[in-house]
Amino acid sequence: MTTLSKSDRNALDKAVQKARDISEEGARKALISLGVSDEKKPEHLSDEQAELRRRIRVVLRRLGTEEELIRSVAYEQWHRMLFARFLIENDLLIHPEHQVSVSFEDLVELAHDEQVDPWELAARYASDMLPGIFKQDDPLLKITYAPEDRNALRDILAQIPGDTFRTSDALGWTYQFWQTKKKDEVNKSGVKIGAAELPSQTQLFTEPYMVHFLLDNSLGAWWAGKRLKEEDLKTATSEEELRQKASLPGVPLTYLRFVQDENGVWTPASGTFSEWPDQLSELKMLDPCCGSGHFLVATLLMLVPMRMEMEGLSAGKAVDAVLSENLHGLEIDERCVEIAAFALALAAWTYPDAGGYHPLPDMPVACSGLAITSKKEEWVALAGDNQDLAFALDLLYDEFAQAPVLGSLIDPMRRFGEGKIIPITWDQIAPMLDKVLATKRDEEREGIGVVAHGLARAAGMLAGRYHLIATNVPYLVRLKQHEGIK
Repeated sequence: MTTLSKSDRNALDKAVQKARDISEEGARKALISLGVSDEKKPEHLSDEQAELRRRIRVVLRRLGTEEELIRSVAYEQWHRMLFARFLIENDLLIHPEHQVSVSFEDLVELAHDEQVDPWELAARYASDMLPGIFKQDDPLLKITYAPEDRNALRDILAQIPGDTFRTSDALGWTYQFWQTKKKDEVNKSGVKIGAAELPSQTQLFTEPYMVHFLLDNSLGAWWAGKRLKEEDLKTATSEEELRQKASLPGVPLTYLRFVQDENGVWTPASGTFSEWPDQLSELKMLDPCCGSGHFLVATLLMLVPMRMEMEGLSAGKAVDAVLSENLHGLEIDERCVEIAAFALALAAWTYPDAGGYHPLPDMPVACSGLAITSKKEEWVALAGDNQDLAFALDLLYDEFAQAPVLGSLIDPMRRFGEGKIIPITWDQIAPMLDKVLATKRDEEREGIGVVAHGLARAAGMLAGRYHLIATNVPYLVRLKQHEGIK
């Protein structure tokens, strides 16, 4: 796939920033109309609107502030349309009944027949494809914008050229562009960077050459150690010759570096990672600051042909195997988790000869920065009569209290396991929590349950062990850091 030209990138930047302004204003007006911030329910609301208001107020309590709610609504509303356009332009929006791809013209016609908004219908179709991203029951997506705001967003989306959605980096750039306004506001204010400001200041899209250099000289070096023969390393006349012998279709290893010893024998400059497992099915990779998933997607695109070569798998089976066995991603910003999951799905469905759209394993990404806004006693009450789980939740509450600041630096296992405060492992705790969350239907606790389930998933990844950790570490100069960050 190609990457965005500078002019196309600038055009996308302007479109996304304009869309954010319009979507935030649309969200603000819609929330006022529903009376979400009012103590009493407005009398003009229907029963359906009143129920939506109640559910949104649950989200408001979780997010903490009205401004954060506005930003969340604006993000979800715009990105529902944006993601749908990515699917449409890649022939990947699938009709749930007929299982064929739907063009935008088809979508408009079908929406007219059902008397719904085309983008609402697109989200409905997409929710069957990726229920973890396009959540049909998400109250923020049930909000209806005023016609002028809805039409303005449609116009912006329609003006973005179709080719933009078929490039390899457009999805990654969109969230950085979405954050531009917030980043500029923070910089102008001069405030110290804390949890609220952190994502806009540190989430920068990693250029492809950086990603490939790091992966070529880690995963690529391991592969070269397996693929190159001793004779190759003794007789090669150049690094390029070795790269060509080690490469696979789609994996050129352009940035893989070699060095020669005093006898003229070549070896990968970074070593061959001989302690890694021999079988790729056992290799675990983590990006603890995964952003929009650039490292995860690039690793998938390297591992799929490697597993096809080593294990004789078809492209489709290799894609699913890599997603379910090799990749793990954590991200401090919940919105970026959605983008990373979507980026992985697009890469899987567009991989050559992998069969196009098909149901995928659960996307291996989780949010390590979810804020706990409930009281500890409410949080621990999720455990019911299970004392082991109650004790575990009590400690997890303390561990994740600073999650929006610490993110993947949290170590939930420092108090769990043999010889620790709780002598059981996270592998034993997680199923207990899943069981409790699956049976709790108390509406007053649904917000707590959402956070608990998300942190349970993140804690499981944080408790894991990995052979390869590849990331672009977020950087923030010390002078800008809030005391908590320091």
